[in-house]
Amino acid sequence: MTLAQDAALDTIPELEPEHAAVIGATLPLVAAHIDRITPLFYQKMFAAHPDLLRDRFNRGNQAQGAQQRALAASIAVFAAHLIDPALPHPRELLSRIGHKHASLGVTAAEYRIVHEHLFAAIVEVLGADTVTPDIAAAWDRVYWLMATTLIDFEAGLYEQAGVAAGDVFRDAMVVQRIDDPSGVAVFVVESMDPATPLPEGLPGQYISVGADLPDGARQLRQYSLIDRARPDRLAFAVRRVPAEAGSPEGEVSSWLHDTIDTGDRLQITLPFGDLTIDTTATTPLVLISAGIGITPMASILEYLSAETSPRRTVFLHADRSAADHPLRDRVTALCAALPDSYFRWWYRDDDHGYLDLAEVDLPADADYYLCGGPGFLQSARSQLLAAGIPCDRVHFELFVPNDWLLDEGRS
Repeated sequence: MTLAQDAALDTIPELEPEHAAVIGATLPLVAAHIDRITPLFYQKMFAAHPDLLRDRFNRGNQAQGAQQRALAASIAVFAAHLIDPALPHPRELLSRIGHKHASLGVTAAEYRIVHEHLFAAIVEVLGADTVTPDIAAAWDRVYWLMATTLIDFEAGLYEQAGVAAGDVFRDAMVVQRIDDPSGVAVFVVESMDPATPLPEGLPGQYISVGADLPDGARQLRQYSLIDRARPDRLAFAVRRVPAEAGSPEGEVSSWLHDTIDTGDRLQITLPFGDLTIDTTATTPLVLISAGIGITPMASILEYLSAETSPRRTVFLHADRSAADHPLRDRVTALCAALPDSYFRWWYRDDDHGYLDLAEVDLPADADYYLCGGPGFLQSARSQLLAAGIPCDRVHFELFVPNDWLLDEGRS
């Protein structure tokens, strides 16, 4: 369980017995058709609200189906827990969703839009004869239990940030651009209004960055904060996402690399994200990353270094090659500066092979933080479980919709 949790996530009301019986009987049916329901839901919602696809939702994830899978898994995991509380509690899933929503400025009213088009899609796919009033009422109850839990949690995040719900966007100026040898670009920003400096954020958190693209869309992407040199400035690192088989290049990462430099204006959000460490703990830390997943780990290392933390810190990173390793010099220096640290890299194309945790002395009492792509994350989690590391000590982050991985990691 990550630390940025709220009591609202632990107090989900029980599903009424009559609804629980219906959900238990119909969950297999809904699950069997969820791959048709969720794409149709998004089609209906975007047809009615095209601004959501243009200005809010990640068009790349939509095109590849990642968001549809995440939504389907989220609903299924939540519903399954309601009818069988012995299953793993979805607090981590809800926390990640809530922080992501807050970073996008989602408000309570938008849950009604989702409800309208999601239930229209369910009825259209399953048929009005199948979705009887009892079934509709039971699934309506599940939806609103999940929605109100998230609404309450997100309200707490906004309150902690000291802002009204959704008021998370700030105008910032790029005061420095640093091009890392790996090809990653680091952007350092400060507030356009000196009277309202940007908040520092917690180690491991991220901001959303708005990109005004040539076709008129305003797309938002999350980037981890990395530099704590000055409290009134934020820095984030961006790797250009190349076009690969079956997927186009990253439109926001390319826009940032090609068009943004020192002196340019950006719209960013306040920091959010639950992949944060307990700053009062003294137990060991193990940070494991791949590729650009190194960025939240760099943020954590910078905090530990600034505080001269005595915590035993193990940092493990996997990458394609030494040349592709983002922020290599920065994180190497940070690790070396800590009083009790160990760090190691694996480079696939340099004959170092893949991450192998059997080669590392893993502290049994450590908290483990993981960030990388889906395949890497699944491999690292499996290796940790095989090494006897309890699930509740393993915390993770992905830069794509990731909640469909939860069950696989706990099986």
